[in-house]
Amino acid sequence: MKNWPEVIVLRHGETVWNRDNRMQGALNSPLTETGRQQASRQGELLSQFDLSTDWVAFCSPQGRAFQTAGLSVALHIPFVRTDDRLREIGVGEWSGKFRSDLKVEGPSHDGPDGPIAMYEQAPGGEGFDALNLRCQSFLDDLKGPTVIVTHGITSRMLRINLLGLPRSELGKLPGGQGNLFHIKDGVQKEIV
Repeated sequence: MKNWPEVIVLRHGETVWNRDNRMQGALNSPLTETGRQQASRQGELLSQFDLSTDWVAFCSPQGRAFQTAGLSVALHIPFVRTDDRLREIGVGEWSGKFRSDLKVEGPSHDGPDGPIAMYEQAPGGEGFDALNLRCQSFLDDLKGPTVIVTHGITSRMLRINLLGLPRSELGKLPGGQGNLFHIKDGVQKEIV
């Protein structure tokens, strides 16, 4: 396991398509009222940390993550940089589709992000190998303590790396909208 800096990972708040159980991937839908409340709550949770010195913030450039960062992180860190490597996993032909209309092979455990296999099997999608490469690239570029605002599957891949876990644990990590994970020295704590 690499020795990466201390990190706080936020997933964006609920969006219209999350609520409707649709795949977003590279597409975007706005935060719902619940999503805006979740982002505001994340801002309150960040108050538990002294982010005034040394901390930087990065965000996916996708609207739902950027909107969440504005309601949460920008209250504590005045400059939030976007980084394309934090975008959500591409789901190819399944972008915009209702999850209930998709056929997934293998385990279909439906967690907060839907069956994890769905993201690997999406026709024309990015797949886990490519997602992992860009997540590792992002983490390797970190210079110090960092707040990250990203998406459900990308958050999981970042955290698998930060925790030194095998990819088989991807679907076992906690997820869901509006959450916050603090990872330091290979230990994860969910802040609620």
